[in-house]
This record gives sequence, C-alpha cells and structure tokens, in this order.
Amino acid sequence: LLLILLLILFLLLSIFFSKQLVLRFFFGSQQSVTMLKQVLVLLVAAAFVASASAAGCPFAHLHSSDGENNNPHDVSARHHQGPSYGVERLGDRAQPGYAEALAALDFDAVRADLRELFTTSQPDWPADFGNYGPFFVRLAWHNSGSYRVSDGRGGVDGARQRFDPERSWDDNTNLDKARNLLAPIKVKYGLGLSWGDLIVLAGNTAIESMGFPQPLGFCAGRIDAPDGTESLPLGPSEEQERVAPCVHNGDCDYPLGTTTVGLIYVNPQGPDANPVPKLSVPRIRSTFGRMGMDDLQTAALIGGGHAFGKAHGACPAGAGPSPHDDPENPWPGNCGSGADKGKGCNTFTSGIEGSWTPDPTTWSNSYYRLLVDHTFALHKGPGGAWQWYVNDTANGPTYASACNASVQEPIMMMTTDLALLEDPIYRQHVQKFASDQSALESAFAQAWYQLTTRDMGPATRCFGKATPPAEPFQHPLPPPPSPLANFSDVRAAIRELISQKPGTGQAAPTISQLARLAWRCAGTFRVTDYQGGCNGARVRLDPQRSWGINRGLDQPLALLSSVKQQFGDSLSWADLIVLAGNTALEMAGAPALPFCGGRSDAVSDGGSPFLVPLVDGSVTDQPITWQRDAMSLLGLSSRQFVALMGGLNSLQAQFMPIKQPATSNPAQLTNDFFMSLISNDWQKTTVNSQVLYKATNADIFTQQPNLALIWDAEYLALVQEFASSEDRFQSEFASVWTMIMNADRFDGPTGNVCM
Repeated sequence: LLLILLLILFLLLSIFFSKQLVLRFFFGSQQSVTMLKQVLVLLVAAAFVASASAAGCPFAHLHSSDGENNNPHDVSARHHQGPSYGVERLGDRAQPGYAEALAALDFDAVRADLRELFTTSQPDWPADFGNYGPFFVRLAWHNSGSYRVSDGRGGVDGARQRFDPERSWDDNTNLDKARNLLAPIKVKYGLGLSWGDLIVLAGNTAIESMGFPQPLGFCAGRIDAPDGTESLPLGPSEEQERVAPCVHNGDCDYPLGTTTVGLIYVNPQGPDANPVPKLSVPRIRSTFGRMGMDDLQTAALIGGGHAFGKAHGACPAGAGPSPHDDPENPWPGNCGSGADKGKGCNTFTSGIEGSWTPDPTTWSNSYYRLLVDHTFALHKGPGGAWQWYVNDTANGPTYASACNASVQEPIMMMTTDLALLEDPIYRQHVQKFASDQSALESAFAQAWYQLTTRDMGPATRCFGKATPPAEPFQHPLPPPPSPLANFSDVRAAIRELISQKPGTGQAAPTISQLARLAWRCAGTFRVTDYQGGCNGARVRLDPQRSWGINRGLDQPLALLSSVKQQFGDSLSWADLIVLAGNTALEMAGAPALPFCGGRSDAVSDGGSPFLVPLVDGSVTDQPITWQRDAMSLLGLSSRQFVALMGGLNSLQAQFMPIKQPATSNPAQLTNDFFMSLISNDWQKTTVNSQVLYKATNADIFTQQPNLALIWDAEYLALVQEFASSEDRFQSEFASVWTMIMNADRFDGPTGNVCM
C-alpha cells in the first residue's frame, strides 16, 4: 500500500513540477529522463525499506540481534540515519570491549611469558644461539619501520604485517615464524593484547632481557586492523602505482618510505646490489628521513639493532615462495635437506650470512667499536650476496656459530653498515658511540621509542604505566586554559561580530571566512597516524600559515582578535576558531552544532611540514585517485566526504583563485553546489594562469577536484542524492563537520573527550 501511495504521489508531483524540475536540475539537458528514473528507483527502494522495517527485514542475518549495525568499520551506515556527533571513526577498528580488556591486562605477566619464550627453542623453528630475542627485535623493527611521514601510513599500529602485501615483502622473509611463536601468548591474553602491542612489547622485552640497562618506553593501545587494506598504498599494489609510482625499484622517491618497495629501508648490499658503501649514504639518509629520523637516530638504530642476532644466507638457493605465492607452505627454505631443511643452520632470509658482533645475544657498543677499529674487505658470502669481513680474518673478531658453539665464525658487515663511515656526520656518531656506550644507550632508547610509537599520534592516545613523558615527535601541547571561558558568551560575541553593520567602524568576518578558517585548522587531521587537527591552532603558525592553500586566513584571524582579547587567557585560539566556524555555519542554516571546548594553543609547529594537503585545487592526471586518497587520510566514508565537500563549496570555504564560484550565496548552507555540478557541462580553461573549469552555460567556475565528485560513479550517486534532498545533505554535513572538529581530542587509544 505504501509503495502504491508513493508511486501516485510521484506521478502527481512529476506532472505538476516537471518543467521546474527539468530546469532546476538540468537546464533542459537530456539527462532528465534518466534522473526521473533514478528518482523512481529511490522511491521504490524507500518503500521496500519501509515495508521491510514494518514486516521484518529480509536481510536480518546482516544485523546483530539488537538491531544495530554489526560492522564496527561501517561509519556510513550509522550516519545515514541522521546526525551523530561523536568521533566514532577513531575507535571503529577496535572490537567491542577492547578498551576494558586493555585496562585489565597484566603487562608484567605478558613480559614474563615472553622472557620464557625467548629461551625455549622450538624444533619447528630453532632459535639462533638458543635465544629468540634477536628474532623479535627484527619483528618489531620491521613492523614499525614501514612508517612514513609523507602520509602517516605504515607502522606497527594495526599489525598489518600479518596480511599482504607486507607479510610477503622480501624484507619480512620468515617473520611468519616469529608471529607463529607469539600466537599462543596472543591467544592466552585475548582481546586486551593486540597484535601490535604484543609485537612491540616482544621487541622491547627482548632488548631489555639481553642486557639493555634501562626500561624502554612502551605506549600501549595499538588497535589491530582487520586486513591489509591500509597497507596497499605501501605497495606493491595497483593503489601504490596510482598514488606513488616507482619507475625503478631500488631508487624509489618520496612519498614512498623506502628506496625499494618490499624492503624496510635500503638494499643492504648497496644500491641495486652494487657494494660501494659511499653510494648507500644518500639512500640511508633519505629513507630514514622519510621515517622521521635524523642522523643521530639513524646511526643509533642501525648499530643498536645490529647489536643483536645474525643475518641468514646459508646457500644461494633462497627462501622459496612467499606467503602470497604459496600460502600453504610459505618460505620453506631451499638450503639443506631432510628435517633441518630451510631452518636453523640452513636458513635463508636476506642472503647475507653472519653476525655483526662477537656476542649477538648481549647488548653492547661492540658494533661501533668494530667499525672504528678494523678495516673490511668485500666478499661473496655463502648465500651469494655481497658482504664484508675484517681484512685479517684469521686474527679478527669472531662469534660462536649458531649451529655449533664450539666453532668460531668471523663477524661480518653489510655494505650499508660500512656506509656509516663514508659520511662525516654518520662517522662522528659512530665514533661517539664507540667510545661512549651510555651516549649510545640514551640515543637508542629515544630512537627506538620513536620508531615503535610514531604512528600512535599524540601521547594522549597512549595507555599504561610504561608510557614516558611526551616526546617532541608527539608534538605535545600545553595544558588547556583553566578555568575555561563561558562558551555561550563567546558564541554570542562571535554572532555579534559577524552581524556588524557596515559603517559601524568595525569590519565583520564573513560566513565563508570563518568556515574556511575552521576547516583549514582542523582539516590537516589524518587518521593514519593521528597527526594534525585544530587542537593547538597551528594554522596561526609557520609553516601552515604560509601554505598557499591558507592564503587570506590572516584576515579572519585578525577580525577574531577582538573576541580573543575580550576573553583573554580563558579562551584558546583553537577553541575560538572552532566555535567561530560552528557559529558561522549555524547562521548559514546548518543544524545546531555541539561544541566541545578545552583545546590549547601550540607555541611552535614542528610537525606540519608533513601535513600539507594532497588536494589543493591543482590539476592532476588522476583527480579521482587523489580525492579518494584525501578521503582515506581523513578516515571518512564516501558519503561523509561528499557531504563535506558540498558544504565547504556551498559556503565558498575552499580556496579559489577567482571570485566566480559555482554557488551564488556563500552565506547559506544549501545543496546548490551539487545541483550546479550535475546541471552543467564543464570545460577546462585558464584564468590568471590558473587552470579551472568553466560551466559552458553560465559564468561560473570550479576546480578539478570538485569535478571528480561527478566523474567517480560512487561519488556521483551521492551528489545526485544530496541534490535531491537538502535536509539530508545538511544533516550529513553537520555530522561530519563535528567529527572533524573533534577528531584530535584524544582520550586514550579509542576514546575522545568530546564523546
């Protein structure tokens, strides 16, 4: 009955309003028939959903018994029902009950179990030197070392090395065995112990158990990813080729985090296996820089990591197929025969064979002392790879063989190890660490904590008593004002400022200016490593205030200064910027926007160089790819992203080089932008040296990224939906706006102070 009534209503409306609908939507284009058919389909779908909810959903198996969406990763399904002002996406990846299970976890008990595991060798994968500690140092390093500052992707949060593509990288050969060894501990402690936390804790505990003299910082609260999707941009994948192609694998450049896709940093034999140490220097510096490390940290991490364990290249036959190529029997190892084939003394990982130090299960600075005190000669090792031995091998330093402790083997170095002597800055650090072990320990502890924690965001996301004070790489903020201003009074002052009449002697900021200021302040947030956002109001500081996309923001900041002065120290700039944006949007017709105060202001900005927006209005050869990448970094669904772009363009809150945008009234939040997109044909043109797109039927312009919203089929469907329902658009925009304004208000790993 409902379906019949809806069809009758549709027919009556289409007859009465047909001319207006055609004019408004298409200006007489031939797409009208198609649009009317789509509207009819939407009505039928609406009737079906309504009847299903009344008579029992035919897809009930997709929902939990209490009727709520059972997919914790589906943000769009929740927000489609109407405004939701939480910041749910930050905790979406966590399983229900994770925060409570984490709080109840006994990390000391986990550490005790790890220490027992380290010295309990298993026949399926025997421990080198009777100690798995070095194996777990490598596991933690290779999980963490995939992080890159360019877009915050990679890192150990999510533990995506369990999935392709990372699990099949050449540099991760045989690390499936390390994860298998940890699996019983993961099962024992369950939900509260994420794989990400377990991997880092295993690395920390291993280093400490092998004699490191001080506890290593541990920021608990990593949330495991459900699959390897977030690692696809790291490659090798079609996504990586679209966003960051590498012409020559071995010389990959920024934004990729490594010179070689599939390696954690550089080829240990030298560039393209060319064993000239000096040639590795620029690649080492570049790659570690892309991980956010300086030269001191680089030298400490390389030598500190190589204080432990050995490389494996028992023969030239290799490790065999990766998990991607043979998931049933990955990396079986082709060296040796019989029961010991491919393991123990017959292991192949990198192809390089040997230990760096005489005692590979004990912490020391001997790696640096050996580099300084000896000269090395190039050889082909038993695995067929280039490696270096001390010139006087017969009288040089040795280590007890992992296969037979009564046999002494010569220590070795990689080409990349010797590269540290070919650069004056690296050499200075090597010499310092060789003579001062305490200096090494201080540098290594800090660099290791940064390596394993950089992707966790601010220290306010960390959980646990082992969390050290906030480090500079976490960009800590001062405490918020206390007491806070009365935000109702602040809101009233902002409204009064916006409403200033011409001739009163005081300039008034526009709706567009305040909305754009708040968006540019908060829109730097990225969910990949929880950096950016408006907390700190870094948009006032260099480098953000000098970005081209932020041109003109000094004007609304200056106009808001009177409000800031009125409320003094009780009102931070960050709170003022967000509240001014909210107030402007409400005056433009947005639904009531809740405000959550308590932000503070940064005094300097060292983290923003890596937060420059990927999409700035420029013309690219892959606009859809870049829009989707920007959406991914914000952590938004397609629905949320399209609504956000529509609202910003409706209010002209996106930077445009000319004053002829695709909407006519920037003081009103309407769906005119969507209607303009689908009602016009657009043609590329150049205005004042800027490449724009002009409507063929009107004197209005837009930028290429906006047209990606109608070139992408999924985006187009949402544009059409929002064009047909202004209420639905405004509701969705209000929801996603509030999420972004509050996205950086962390309260532990999954919490938000505004929820």
